[in-house]
Amino acid sequence: MKSSVTKRSILVRGHKTSVSLEEAFWIAVKEISGERGTTPSALVSDIDRRRQLGNLSSAIRLFVLDHFRTAAGAMRSTDSLRPPDVTF
Repeated sequence: MKSSVTKRSILVRGHKTSVSLEEAFWIAVKEISGERGTTPSALVSDIDRRRQLGNLSSAIRLFVLDHFRTAAGAMRSTDSLRPPDVTF
């Protein structure tokens, strides 16, 4: 399977830079920024500001992974509050 890595230019903290990510991660960045009422550039700038190690592409991937893991965990804890389905 061929990787769908796409290189895009994006404004990060006032500087134009190129970031290479798989298309699924670009879609996730757009989705998350939309949920937060911000732009992809502002979201990536925030990720860049907070990262401690690694390159920006890796930091974005880890941020997206953490975002969806957290969302999945919240869904699991909500599901545990529902009574179990009973079938007769």
